[in-house]
Amino acid sequence: METLEKVKEYMKGTTTVGLVCKDGVVFASDKRATMGTLVAHKIVHKSFMVDKHIGATVAGSVADAQALIRWMQAEAKLFRMRKGEEMSVKAAATLLGNILFSNRYFPMIVQLILGGYDKEGASLYSIDPLGSAIKDKMFATGSGSPMALGLLEDSFKEDLSVDEGIKLAVRAIKVATERDVMTGNGIDVVKITKKGFEKLSEKEVEELIKTL
Repeated sequence: METLEKVKEYMKGTTTVGLVCKDGVVFASDKRATMGTLVAHKIVHKSFMVDKHIGATVAGSVADAQALIRWMQAEAKLFRMRKGEEMSVKAAATLLGNILFSNRYFPMIVQLILGGYDKEGASLYSIDPLGSAIKDKMFATGSGSPMALGLLEDSFKEDLSVDEGIKLAVRAIKVATERDVMTGNGIDVVKITKKGFEKLSEKEVEELIKTL
């Protein structure tokens, strides 16, 4: 119980969103990092490429998140070297869950949304600090997730295109930004399709926000 309370203490800032669309996966996240009531950093990237076809968002301890992403990037490269093919999204989610489960007594205080596009199509997983990996069509993490999920529950449809999913994900982060003081300082957007991982430029995101 004490471990869970410590985890909850850290999991107070940030909003990240992940959506499965008919032609890919979309991630969106804010850029604010907080230490209690202090805005510690204003340009923190919370969406990462794990492999050419897999991405992840992170919420929680920045150090733990960065270490896990580096770990998974290395594992994905090793898998390609050994097998001569890409790791599936399901395998990546399972491996990440196993890593966190093996550290459950001294947990890495981070929650991730991991997803991508492989030969099985688009898929998305939520992975908590103790190692559970849950598959679904949409997720939100962090302090602004209640606001983001309220919008997603109302507007998400399984047949959304990636372009439609990007607009919805940005709207969800924008809503959280307006009501959650620990979310803000801009939005990062990533899409993963059969063409691979692609991050939208700041200009593209700014132009998109103006249309919402």
